[in-house]
Amino acid sequence: MKFSMIFEAQMVDPTPERERQVLHDCVEQAVFAEQMGFDRIWAVEHHSLTQYAHMSASEIFLTWVAAKTSRIRIGHGVVTMPFGYQHPVRVAERAAMLDVLSGGRVDIGAGRGATRQEMSMYGVRPEDTYPQMEEALRIFSSAWREERFEWHGTIDIGPGAILPRPVQDPHPPLFMACSRHDTLKLAAELGIGALVMGFAGADDVREMRKVYDEAIAARSGERFVSTEVNDHLSALCPTIVLDDAERALRLGTRGQRFFAESIAHWYGNGPAPTGHAEDEDHVAALARDRDELVARLHEASIPARPVDTGTYNTEHAYGDAATAIAYVEQLRRTGVDEVMCLIQMGTVPQEVCMETVRQWGEKVIPHFRALDRESA
Repeated sequence: MKFSMIFEAQMVDPTPERERQVLHDCVEQAVFAEQMGFDRIWAVEHHSLTQYAHMSASEIFLTWVAAKTSRIRIGHGVVTMPFGYQHPVRVAERAAMLDVLSGGRVDIGAGRGATRQEMSMYGVRPEDTYPQMEEALRIFSSAWREERFEWHGTIDIGPGAILPRPVQDPHPPLFMACSRHDTLKLAAELGIGALVMGFAGADDVREMRKVYDEAIAARSGERFVSTEVNDHLSALCPTIVLDDAERALRLGTRGQRFFAESIAHWYGNGPAPTGHAEDEDHVAALARDRDELVARLHEASIPARPVDTGTYNTEHAYGDAATAIAYVEQLRRTGVDEVMCLIQMGTVPQEVCMETVRQWGEKVIPHFRALDRESA
């Protein structure tokens, strides 16, 4: 089982000074993650989502981290693939250049960038997001496999060479962001890894693993985007770990509350997120918000699914190291290939993020490395 971290570059008060500090803080955490034994970092790509995610040029962030590290893998989690955001050839060139300079450490995840705000900034149409994301994945895998490449589909490309060639032959591993069962099935059919996002918890991850495995078993291979198949499932693990377990729970659920409000704002037209005081009962607040959402869904005769209500679930790795180990053990038994730690949330202080990384590196990860050795 692998361990990683994901970065959104969230912030409560997005002044230019604060924004610069948070981006440098994320770099500091990523470099420290390598020292603490993490296997990979992921960086999102979002555009114009104030407070929620200021990680707009993740290829620059990842390159900066790669230059300061030597071992940890560098993951796009994810690149927005619809053509309005960026031309597929340009993404392929950038990814290959980073793969060369990092010594073959790059992973590429695909996403739609389907918030109204983001699509309006780039002129992307909602109906184009899924087909163009799939076409971009096919373009990448072909471009990196062929010395002289051309493509004639929704867009026409070439003929010409895509330079440089990546170190990983024939190309870096491919992934896709998945938050629903249908996207998991699509990832399996395309033969690419699944990045399971969301706060719904270990029970939901267990169901997602089942859906992914069943889709893998049932697929014919006709829709594979590449000759290289990647059946890797990474599951989000929101976490704050301190010796003071009660404070870790307060800070973790406070960060999650900010995250939930940010999602409600940008994905559901809710009010802008607020920071809230540390000493509030954030567990109760998230439970109240969940109950209100369920009531609204029931009024509209819509079933309340984990994908809708999961953001308000607080059963995560918030506490001391023993709490984190117990939660990760649930994920291990589910059969996840990778635990993706979400630590950097808008209200979590940098020193708490760094301490959480340290606690994982010194106490949590070694516990599971030892289990892996025993199994071997």
